[in-house]
Amino acid sequence: MSEQEQLPQATASERNDERDAAPSPMTPREVVSELDRYIVGQRGAKRAVAIALRNRWRRQQVDPDLRDEIIPKNIIMIGPTGVGKTEISRRLARLTSAPFIKVEASKFTEVGYVGRDVESIIRDLVELAINMVKQEERERVAVRAREAAEDRLLDLLLPPVRSMAMGPALDDDSSHGTREKLRRKLHDGELDARQVEIEVADNPVPNIEVMTPQGMEEVGFNLKEMFSNLLPKKTKKRKMSVPDALAALTQEESARLVEMENVVREAVRRVESSGIVFLDEIDKIAGRSHTGGPDVSREGVQRDLLPIVEGSTVNTKHGAVRTDHILFVASGAFHIAKPSDLIPEFQGRFPIRVELEALTQADFVRILTEPKNALIRQYAALLQTEGVVLEFADDAIAEIARIAALVNERTENIGARRLHTVLERLLDRLMFEAPDMRGQQVTIAGEQVRAELDPILASEDLARFIL
Repeated sequence: MSEQEQLPQATASERNDERDAAPSPMTPREVVSELDRYIVGQRGAKRAVAIALRNRWRRQQVDPDLRDEIIPKNIIMIGPTGVGKTEISRRLARLTSAPFIKVEASKFTEVGYVGRDVESIIRDLVELAINMVKQEERERVAVRAREAAEDRLLDLLLPPVRSMAMGPALDDDSSHGTREKLRRKLHDGELDARQVEIEVADNPVPNIEVMTPQGMEEVGFNLKEMFSNLLPKKTKKRKMSVPDALAALTQEESARLVEMENVVREAVRRVESSGIVFLDEIDKIAGRSHTGGPDVSREGVQRDLLPIVEGSTVNTKHGAVRTDHILFVASGAFHIAKPSDLIPEFQGRFPIRVELEALTQADFVRILTEPKNALIRQYAALLQTEGVVLEFADDAIAEIARIAALVNERTENIGARRLHTVLERLLDRLMFEAPDMRGQQVTIAGEQVRAELDPILASEDLARFIL
């Protein structure tokens, strides 16, 4: 056994405890600076989420007696679509490796109506956290899993080598030498063309649906798990290439090395201490909103959401999960309704309110060029895969921004999402012909943008349909 294998492996929970005791994470100023790399403007919203993030770390540093009394200061973001509300929350979650889920409040229904119950938000968040921690654990054991998979694969490959090269009588030294030669060939790709037969799991058991009334979902979880465990786990032998077999065996060994009990425990801990729930379209469930839709009490949905936002215990198939310290970020355009149209109890649980500004033509220029994931960089990278170099002249970028702002003004304002529509229309021909243009360089100029898009803008009906 190697020295590395003899060392005790820290569990996910133990490693996270070490992180909690480590130096402080990013400061609010650093968080805002990081968000600036991806999102243009919206300084107020960035500051609000940065402070909320820092307060989570601050809470971990106070005395345990007081720690549980400090609740997150939930946030309502007010602003039109496409100005960065969702992206701010999503990027914040990525910065902290926090479990994050986005849900549309309008998709939920009051208890007693057909539809999803609000507690499913927390159950989905737990499942996302489990997948996140599981992936981290698989990366941690990746080397050991690969070595174990290699050994199993060599066991399958070695018998024919032994009979052909050495005969049935083979001493230990010779066997070890042959095995190591075979391992080197495996590493060098010399065995990639060979086929081996391995046992793999058969098709997964069909999903079992157990219908239970709202409020009794935990009973359904338990019944579903019981039925699944009663069904036999099937395997079958399959022939596959050496690389495919190594990948399949590595995945199997990785799953064996990961302690799912520890994964679930750590995932639940992360959800409870650092989970982020983004409630979109919160204005659609405001009491005075007249947005159509099913005849379901919007106020009733707010009252159903209230317990999990206030702090309650949600039963999941992985155990009880407390929501007291989950950060809830709500957002809405509030064109018709106002935040004051929400029920007072619900308003009280969102003490921080930030208004996001509508994007201007100048903002569009910055969005196209400044962020790390700027749109023109994305399109250039896509065409680079075809061997085509794509560049945009400054006047072309200015024209794209002008047209996007103009269409938003004339039709529905969908913010920065309009840039996607304009660019798709502008680059339609190039994206189609790119496979036949390998080795060429294409520069988009302002004149070309005007020639392609001005005829569409001239007809307002056509602009509404296409752009």
